[in-house]
Amino acid sequence: MGRVKVFRDLIGIIKDKASQSKAALISNPRTLSLHLALLRATTHDPFSPPDPTHLATLLSFGHCSRATASTAVNAIMDRLQTTRDAAVAIKCLITVHHIIKRGSFILQDQLSVYPSTGGRNYLKLSNFRDDTTPLTWELSSWVRWYALYLENLLSTSRILGFFLCSTSSSVDKDTEEDKVSSLINTELLKEISSLGNLIEQIAKKPDSLNSNGNVLVDAVLGLVGEDYLSSINEVSIRVSEFKERLDCLGFVDSVELVCVLRSLEECKERLSTLSQRKKEMIESVWGSINEVKDQIGNSKAYKEDEGRLLMMGRRNKVSESARFGERVVHSGNSVKFSSGRFLSFNDFSFPAYASME
Repeated sequence: MGRVKVFRDLIGIIKDKASQSKAALISNPRTLSLHLALLRATTHDPFSPPDPTHLATLLSFGHCSRATASTAVNAIMDRLQTTRDAAVAIKCLITVHHIIKRGSFILQDQLSVYPSTGGRNYLKLSNFRDDTTPLTWELSSWVRWYALYLENLLSTSRILGFFLCSTSSSVDKDTEEDKVSSLINTELLKEISSLGNLIEQIAKKPDSLNSNGNVLVDAVLGLVGEDYLSSINEVSIRVSEFKERLDCLGFVDSVELVCVLRSLEECKERLSTLSQRKKEMIESVWGSINEVKDQIGNSKAYKEDEGRLLMMGRRNKVSESARFGERVVHSGNSVKFSSGRFLSFNDFSFPAYASME
């Protein structure tokens, strides 16, 4: 087993050297430093994260022209799509993550076109598999999850109007609260729903067996853990805003909000070990989520509208049965709502009605 590992590592080193030599021979002199930095940052070694020096070199291309920034992003995405090595793929995704967090506006702007412009989704890696070793097989599951997470992160950032977790687009809390308070309910629901989807994706992170303690996995979890703190803070701002609007929140919006909050609560346990920082703040947010969810469920208006909806369902069923005498509604038949907003009512059953001859 030890010899196999040494042989595999040797092949990885040879591949890295060969790629760098090839780049030196055929690359345009203007982009040679870009391609070499990318190859050096995304080596085949599964036990070393991208070198910070090479990452800094890649990020520096965001301070050049828009064309240069576009070339840099294209090079990263091409490397990601053409590799079949799990370590290379994860390092490419880590590089993308660093662009989101620390890249210049021009570099982030070039990255944001994937896949929002309707073209090829370069982060679609659902079929990625590297079965070379048990470790690379397990790292493949991290590649698939991490790519989908970054896709969700970009999508959520587009909805919020700024790059979530980015140091270059951080906003003052008071300013963010003022912006959120100016949103109409549908826009506010769209934002908290998108944040909820992002946090749900974080909670779906793979379990580690062979990769437990692997430096690449640890690097990914470190970056995602920082994102989690930023995301939960944004959720907190929007939950607080909804708390102020409970009295004027319509029934449909209330149901949708409750669904989002319930989905978030279901993620709580899996997220508990993700970050050891700001535990009091995180627990406070979870408390607020539970409080708002319960306030909506216990509100008089919510219960009255719920009752009206159920009564309407009864009347519609009776009317239909009277018009079509050959139809018999059996006891236990349920009203199934197609919208996910009404999942909580899908267990409601109507009594049996005998048809009249």
